[in-house]
Amino acid sequence: MVIYMINKKYKGIFYIILSAFFFSLMSMFIRLSGDIPSFQKAFFRNFVALIISVLIMMKNHEKIGFKPGNLKYLVMRAVCGTVGIICNFYAVDHLNLSDASMLNKMSPFFAILFSFILLKEKISAVQAVIVTGAFIGSLFIVKPSSEILSSPASLIGLLGGMGAGTAYTFVRILGQKGENKSFIVLFFSAFSCLVFLPFLIFDYHEMSLKQLVFLILAGVSACGGQFSVTSAYCYAPAKEISVYDYSQLIFATVLGFLVFGQIPDSLSIIGYIIIISMAVAMFIYNNKKTDG
Repeated sequence: MVIYMINKKYKGIFYIILSAFFFSLMSMFIRLSGDIPSFQKAFFRNFVALIISVLIMMKNHEKIGFKPGNLKYLVMRAVCGTVGIICNFYAVDHLNLSDASMLNKMSPFFAILFSFILLKEKISAVQAVIVTGAFIGSLFIVKPSSEILSSPASLIGLLGGMGAGTAYTFVRILGQKGENKSFIVLFFSAFSCLVFLPFLIFDYHEMSLKQLVFLILAGVSACGGQFSVTSAYCYAPAKEISVYDYSQLIFATVLGFLVFGQIPDSLSIIGYIIIISMAVAMFIYNNKKTDG
């Protein structure tokens, strides 16, 4: 039983890091797609994920439907996830990118908070300190400005982080109730596409073939991220794996250097060291706790 729990924890860590990599790829392709309305980008991001999830379920001969009693959790996951996307896009449009990134990175805190409220998954003082340490490391990388304290968009950006964190909690609930991971992704993708469709219709911008290709690649990457993060929170609780979500900042920096020639400064390097240190500390702590 102990070995089984350890294997699930390792799988959770692997998938949360994999999701961070995919979401970093998604952000890169979104940026490469150029000056297109945010809702148009969001629609393509989720529409591609919808198509892929349907194809996967058909290939595996899986019934496209949900288990009895799970509809309310699927709806809450979809609503919270869609609110998270909309609020994050609004923050990106109205705040410095660093401020918006910082607020979005509050999601691990909310994932732990709502896991405690809804699932009674208690977090130890050590785990709380480690996650807080990782967040402090992220501040060295994103370097939020003083404007974040005065702009009303900051509250919306914070709501986006809360939406994402809450969505992950409902993913965890659905995983415990045995819901099909592919259907969780399919339901969220379909729901968000319906929400974004009116904006696409009334504010559609013509795209070049190159932009369309980048948006499709962004959608494929987002799909990989959705499947990975869904698997992660189905395998392990937020208190044990959410700290590894900050690896997305590290992946983003590596891609930024390779693709855009962006070179991290000394403060960013300090942030990377802190985040990696916190991830290692969480890994060691959880192993000792399991052994004990």
